[in-house]
Amino acid sequence: MAERKVATVFGGSGFLGRYVVKRLAAAGQIVRVAVRDPEAALFLKPMGAVGQIVPLYTNLAHPDTVPRAVEEADIVINLVGILAEQRSGDFQRIHAAGAGAVAAASAAAGVAHLVHVSAIGADPASPSRYAASKAAGEEAVLGAFPTATIFRPSFVFGPEDEFFNRFAALAQLLPFMPVISGASRMQPVYVGDVADAMIASLSHPEAAGRIYELGGPRIFTFREILQYVLKETGRHRPLIAIPPAIARLQATIAELLPGKPLTRDQLLMLARDNITAENAPGLTDLGVIPTPVEMVVPQYIARFRPGGGRRELIPA
Repeated sequence: MAERKVATVFGGSGFLGRYVVKRLAAAGQIVRVAVRDPEAALFLKPMGAVGQIVPLYTNLAHPDTVPRAVEEADIVINLVGILAEQRSGDFQRIHAAGAGAVAAASAAAGVAHLVHVSAIGADPASPSRYAASKAAGEEAVLGAFPTATIFRPSFVFGPEDEFFNRFAALAQLLPFMPVISGASRMQPVYVGDVADAMIASLSHPEAAGRIYELGGPRIFTFREILQYVLKETGRHRPLIAIPPAIARLQATIAELLPGKPLTRDQLLMLARDNITAENAPGLTDLGVIPTPVEMVVPQYIARFRPGGGRRELIPA
């Protein structure tokens, strides 16, 4: 009988996680989904055979819950990340200390492959606490597990994203589209491509210890992203540039709202380009052909068109 292989996916019930779990299950892995809410991960179980996908309570803010999740695992993939802090210090607790705890526990357990998701823009000198904590996480991971593979994706898009879906919803609701840092460049990358790259890295020996930057085939400015969303949703809205001082005031107020839809830290990130470095290894180095935005996004934002996308748009 072939030896049973176990893969542990931290944050496996999230947007990217479901794509990674599906691919691991299809490859025959027993998939342990390490999450704070195992009940919310039950929707993943039909992606595998009976008993193949196992949700398990783990919380990176409590490092003592980590070792059990990686015990006897051959592969560990850490997808856990947050865009806004609920409590001061969450970025460091989750992106840095939590990532380090996963790497240390994986090394102690004899894990063969560790994959860690960071972000383009990770920089210890960044004024953004998010970006600085991502850099600290990379350092902690490689310090504890030098052969870990690190991925830095740009904005990830796909049917369940909070990127194109959010802008399309705003186009449906608002009489204008607010533009913050409209000249900033970004390189949206398809969620399926990111998941494929992670799986491919497991069979590429040269991926050990490398950092990959993942971006799609086209670079957009933020203004161009909004223009594209308006075109695909058939909405005619003026684009209004928001002065930095007004944007900071709005973010200060938004930080008091449930879910924190916009934070001052996110403004700092938006002000910087989010594109792959010219010579950084990327998708094609792992045999993955980048998927254009135009091939995927129109299908899932069609519901934001007049009539819910159920009728043809009449050209203006």
